[in-house]
Amino acid sequence: RKESSAASDVYKRQLRLRSLRLKNRVVVSPMCQHAANAGFATPWHMVHLGKFALGGAGLILTESTAVDSRGRIGTADLGLWRDEQVGPLKAIVDFVHQNGAAIGVQLAHAGRKAGSQPLWEGGAAIADADMRADAEPWARLGPSAIRAGPAWSEPEVLDEPGIASIVESFVAATRRADEAGFDVIELHFGHGYLVASFLSPHSNHRTDRWGGSLEGRMRLALEIASRVRQAWPAGKPLFCRLSAVDGSVDGWSLDDSVILSRALKRCGVDVIDCSSGGLTEETKALPVPRGLGFQVPFSERIRADAGIATQAVGMIVNAEQAEGILRAGQADLIAIGREALLDPYWAHHAAQTLGVDPEFAQWPVRHGIWLAKRAPGLARALDRT
Repeated sequence: RKESSAASDVYKRQLRLRSLRLKNRVVVSPMCQHAANAGFATPWHMVHLGKFALGGAGLILTESTAVDSRGRIGTADLGLWRDEQVGPLKAIVDFVHQNGAAIGVQLAHAGRKAGSQPLWEGGAAIADADMRADAEPWARLGPSAIRAGPAWSEPEVLDEPGIASIVESFVAATRRADEAGFDVIELHFGHGYLVASFLSPHSNHRTDRWGGSLEGRMRLALEIASRVRQAWPAGKPLFCRLSAVDGSVDGWSLDDSVILSRALKRCGVDVIDCSSGGLTEETKALPVPRGLGFQVPFSERIRADAGIATQAVGMIVNAEQAEGILRAGQADLIAIGREALLDPYWAHHAAQTLGVDPEFAQWPVRHGIWLAKRAPGLARALDRT
């Protein structure tokens, strides 16, 4: 274990976003679980999200939570499209708060990528006939009649009333999120889902005010962000996840993301969550080489050029790497996803590695007291080996 150092001061430094004060900079990313029942949270979600609160993360984000039953990624996605879905989520929010963490909900509409299998079932697009047979209404929607890929059906093109309905569904879900007690909303504008499909020139061929120019293609994102900000309490932060580049040649670019991030900041967005890719299987791919911290440069660029707080994500695996990103000013928050599945106590272990919490005082008291009691004897035993 290292002695406390200047590096650990970065880990300890709290972050204030509007009225919310995060105890550390560790965020657990949204991760689809496909474990809901008609959009309702289940005991799986309580355990899945609750363990990260016990594990010391400052902020935990739910999986993609559909604002419209038609806009689910998979059959068993979480939802906030009806009032009755608030209660089970509120129970999870209360547990997370009781254990010292903040929690946010990622609001999303899958658009033309609605209807896919869980990865463990193959991850393929669900057939139209199966979607029609589902107990909940379901449809693929998009800005233009362009498939997300060869296996996907052609989406229904949204008209003006349809677009207005989608915006209202985000607003209604925002009010339900507040009723459930969430601290943060993250708007999912990435990975090829509905809003991302409006942003990209590859998927948006419209010639009306919702397409054409960059300004037109950004209109839906800015409309949703503005309306959600108005409905969301002024003291609660608003995040937005972007695909900083959409993964297609001559598609949505990092320069575009900087411009959009500046506009989102003017709408009242507080943090840009910097991801990438996911637009389509059909257009010629522009791969982002994957390696440790491969998306951090997107976060660094948007933070510097848009003047907004950013969240870095993507193969951030250990405490020293996370500290280096924060110290270099490349991000304000560090998001971990699959690494949190591997180690739900990642935040506590990072604190131990950096010498921040040698007495296990930040752990849940029912855990920390036993670990602290064991520590001297364990150290002596290790010294003898």
